[in-house]
Amino acid sequence: MHEQSRINKKAWEYRAYEFWNKRDGSPQEKARRILENPRAALKKHKHLFEHVQGKKVANLCGSNGRKAVPLALLGAEVTVFDISEENQKYALELAASANTTLAYIVTDIYDIDFQEYGGYFDLLYLEGGILHYFSDLEKFMGILYALLKDGGKMILSDFHPLGRVISSHGEINYFDAELKNGDVAYKGAFDQDEQNDFPDVSIRLYTLSDIMNSVIAAGFSLRKFDEHRGWNNENIPWEFTILADK
Repeated sequence: MHEQSRINKKAWEYRAYEFWNKRDGSPQEKARRILENPRAALKKHKHLFEHVQGKKVANLCGSNGRKAVPLALLGAEVTVFDISEENQKYALELAASANTTLAYIVTDIYDIDFQEYGGYFDLLYLEGGILHYFSDLEKFMGILYALLKDGGKMILSDFHPLGRVISSHGEINYFDAELKNGDVAYKGAFDQDEQNDFPDVSIRLYTLSDIMNSVIAAGFSLRKFDEHRGWNNENIPWEFTILADK
């Protein structure tokens, strides 16, 4: 296992299942909400999945299954790749509670078996804070490209590098390329006296040009790039979505 991945696996297997229950409710409660309108659970990307039935979809770094389960309910054959067994536990319970199925493979993304999954998927879906967990972005994009069938599509959504700088009030250097330690995403959901016990994650930050150029260098054809406002409609670029074809 890649050393950065080993560090991040330790962090994401510390009380993650407890956090998902705290934030999203039990898998049974979360499933009931998703079942009311699976497409709506895909939020700003729901319009991109109008013809997903029967498609082989890889949800990389798919976390607790909150996107994989709606996709499965819409008829996709979904495989999640994620590093955390705690995430897997919640996701599989969520799928069972929604009366659907998905494959969930706990692995370092760098260690995916290409004999089995090379050129296998019609669609890749990645969303949320993902890219900063991979210190070799070109290698990561090469893995994504190799997973797709010819003619396959990638939907990649992540935090906008400019939004990160704006929200940091100048504390983060936009061009900082060094690996650094950071807080696991859900640490702040726990009491202050508990937070000292949380393992750090290992992250590397990227510029927008780093991200765009890595997509192009991997061989993808860039089809569309969208920027999104903050979660509370703040007038800053908070997230982005890349659509690309193989």
